[in-house]
Amino acid sequence: MKKINFSFEFFPARTNEQKIVLKNTQEKLRKLDPDFFSVTFGAGGSTVDATADTVLELKKHKTPLVIPHLSCMGGTPDSIKVLLQKYLDNDIKNILALRGDVPSGMGSVGYFRHANELIEFIKTEFNDDFDITVGCYPEIHPESTTKETEIKYFKQKVETGANQAITQFFFNADAYFSYVDECQKSGIDIPIIPGIMPITNFSNINRFCGFCGAEMPRWLKYKLQSYGDDRKSIQQYGTEFITKLCEQLIDGGAPSLHFYTLNRSKATLDIANNLTGQ
Repeated sequence: MKKINFSFEFFPARTNEQKIVLKNTQEKLRKLDPDFFSVTFGAGGSTVDATADTVLELKKHKTPLVIPHLSCMGGTPDSIKVLLQKYLDNDIKNILALRGDVPSGMGSVGYFRHANELIEFIKTEFNDDFDITVGCYPEIHPESTTKETEIKYFKQKVETGANQAITQFFFNADAYFSYVDECQKSGIDIPIIPGIMPITNFSNINRFCGFCGAEMPRWLKYKLQSYGDDRKSIQQYGTEFITKLCEQLIDGGAPSLHFYTLNRSKATLDIANNLTGQ
């Protein structure tokens, strides 16, 4: 059976309870020999300290790589430079550079307006000390006007120095493959890793789609709604559906799979085990 490469996203643990949950989750997922763990950065830089603490805790293990998210709203250039130097001093040489979400009520983004400006700053201050991952949107960022502009801005990030990209989650494999084809025609040649969101709760996944512009097919929405409050059936069907989506992606040539775990392991493990035959 073909080896499948995985990676997993966590959000920073703040409370003792969250730290226990994350510890158990990462220990279980570590057994899948992932390429890397990533750690998110709250809207407006609201979790900067918690993100760094979580990253350093994960880094206590030799593997896998740990990739901190860093957004344009992470602070002033000086404070971002201090944070990056802290990561470098702890042998963390990968960054996921994002524009980041603007918190409700906040009128504008931070010092850097776009991810390519943040990447340019990192390159100017640290040369090639960091490998840089970026985000991209197969179904178009909510603020983009066309797919052409979406690819244009993605290409700017690549030309500034991005080494690989992770997509927003989606439920249609054709959306991913069409996007990759158009990126390649535009001269974008870095790996584009599909982002995978397990389905465990209809209201949550439907809300996430609204936030990020991911399209949930109407038939899938109605199917999930038909289970009502039967969470076990939703999770079972969601696992089957996402497993098939992942199989399509791997069979079609996707380089790996990146799971948005929400700091829980069961759904992700079930899908990974289905894919690997374990």
